[in-house]
Amino acid sequence: MSSAQKMPKKSSNWLFYGVVVPITILFTGVVSSSWWIWASAAPSSFGAKVRITIPDGMPTQAIAQELEAAGVIRSSLALRLWLQWQSLRSSDGASLRSGTYDFATNQSLQDIVAQIQTAKSTEVRFTIPEGWSIAQMADLFEKQGFFAAKDFVAATQRTSPKRRPWLPEDIPSLEGFLFPDTYQILPSEATPDRIIDLMLDRFEQVALPVYKDNQSGKPKVKVSLKDWVTLASIVEKEAVIDSERRIISGVFWNRLKKNMRLESDPTVEYGLNIKQTPENPLTLDQVRTSSPYNTYLNEGLPPGAIASVGLASLKATLDPASTDYLFFVAKYDGSHVFSRNLEDHEKALQAIDKKIQQKTPKQ
Repeated sequence: MSSAQKMPKKSSNWLFYGVVVPITILFTGVVSSSWWIWASAAPSSFGAKVRITIPDGMPTQAIAQELEAAGVIRSSLALRLWLQWQSLRSSDGASLRSGTYDFATNQSLQDIVAQIQTAKSTEVRFTIPEGWSIAQMADLFEKQGFFAAKDFVAATQRTSPKRRPWLPEDIPSLEGFLFPDTYQILPSEATPDRIIDLMLDRFEQVALPVYKDNQSGKPKVKVSLKDWVTLASIVEKEAVIDSERRIISGVFWNRLKKNMRLESDPTVEYGLNIKQTPENPLTLDQVRTSSPYNTYLNEGLPPGAIASVGLASLKATLDPASTDYLFFVAKYDGSHVFSRNLEDHEKALQAIDKKIQQKTPKQ
């Protein structure tokens, strides 16, 4: 091919790389810039309020799609791109926090992200651990500034079945039926009755189906709802190690079948509103102090539960281990020594007392 024939091709290449490509890049940049301006702008100028709850562990993509679907942002892709840009600029990362938020549709994308990242949640959170009593819950609510502790305690003593048709009629309080969990609530709605309703709802959703399913079949133990929760609360307070939960349940069921008193320290503590420690165990006078909850003095179960009960203890109470143990004593590490007779139990008590004395510094 001659050189004269190659000239048009060079002119064509020059035209493509010298004119078309720059124009394409420029056009793409303009379009991208225009898209970003549109995508990051507020969806509306009216500022309508939208409330959205972001659960724990919700993926970023799902959060972005939820916000877009609710009309809080214009583009879920834009939100993800903004988070990636933040991650490149900062080594701290750019995470979104769970919570319940009130957004306005006249907020920009950047404002929405900043609100979620700084956890300016509309609702406040509180956590009730397993094994807490109503008194402990009341103290927490007072410290958080919700209301007076005495108001919560008084509200928990309103136990009419009208509050929930499944509630037993003869319980002294709602102890044991306030399910331990993490909750969110609007500060304006943080009243004793509203919080109680939340916790009763959770019990109804999580615990009650376990009981109904178990008792409707061929249960290992037949028990009323009240007695189930009461005994489970004692198991909750006694058990420290999960693997021992069903064994402890088995011991208590064995003692009940033999008409033996439960002789559980936590029931004495609850009745006297005290807390023992390995260094300061219950005294003989305390154990002998009369109380409806003292299972050293009274046969059978106490009048009601002594603590909030987690699902593990509730299940263990319905499914006790098949064992012939009748006694147990707590060791200094939280585990227990189980015994079949009183003689072995007393030996275990002496051995543990000796170790505790060895660990206790001399005055």
